Amino acid sequence: MIIKTPRILALALAAVGVAALQAPAHAAPGDRWQPKAGLTWQWQLSGKIDTSVKADVYDVDMFDTPASTVTALHGMGRKVVCYIDIGAAEQGRPDFKNFPKSVLGKPVDGWPQERWVDIRQVDVVKRIWSARLDQCKAKGFDGVEADLVDAYQQDSGFPVTAKHQLAFNRMLAEVAHERGLAIGLKNDLDQIPQLVGDFDFAVNEQCAEYRECSALTPFIKAGKPVFHAEYSVALGKFCPESKRLGLSSIKKTLDLTAKRGTCPA
Repeated sequence: MIIKTPRILALALAAVGVAALQAPAHAAPGDRWQPKAGLTWQWQLSGKIDTSVKADVYDVDMFDTPASTVTALHGMGRKVVCYIDIGAAEQGRPDFKNFPKSVLGKPVDGWPQERWVDIRQVDVVKRIWSARLDQCKAKGFDGVEADLVDAYQQDSGFPVTAKHQLAFNRMLAEVAHERGLAIGLKNDLDQIPQLVGDFDFAVNEQCAEYRECSALTPFIKAGKPVFHAEYSVALGKFCPESKRLGLSSIKKTLDLTAKRGTCPA
């Protein structure tokens, strides 16, 4: 048996206190934003944010968007989601150096400045993800969009399986929820049945173009919104199905400026 002297015990208790202060507070489910199906949205990842767009939810870049913009949008009654690419490492980001070379894989198709991340190394990526979410929370965001969370279906350079992806995506949701942030599942349609309970909303690109929109209905049935965007399909082609399924659909350009098309009321 080890009997600690009063001084050693005091030092131990002090260390525990410091650790507790440094650890993120675990938010109760009711403390975070819980979006409902049917909300309108705006998605802008390039250019100065146009705060005049009439939408319930804004999805904007975490690094590039200042806290003042988030505050201004809150003043207009908007909720604000921070976009973060975490399934790949982007060379232009200020924390790119925090990704060890051992986790960097092949370039993302069409985006040569981005490298797939080895999501099997969950603890390594978790540290980077946690630090990013601390920034997201500090700026006042309500939720987060985690991009490129389907490496198991891509040529990433790593033997990532569906099981690895489920574990990784659930980690992303857990860390977001610990910080009181809602989180959206980006694409990854095949794993929606397993993940709909872990995520608060869905973000989807081009489900109409690829005739996959019905796969998103588990979120709608759970009362959670599906924020959906198309690039090349005309509004008149996808809006009828979007309305029938209950999706929150918009048409965007690939550069994701402020320009937005919406389905008629």
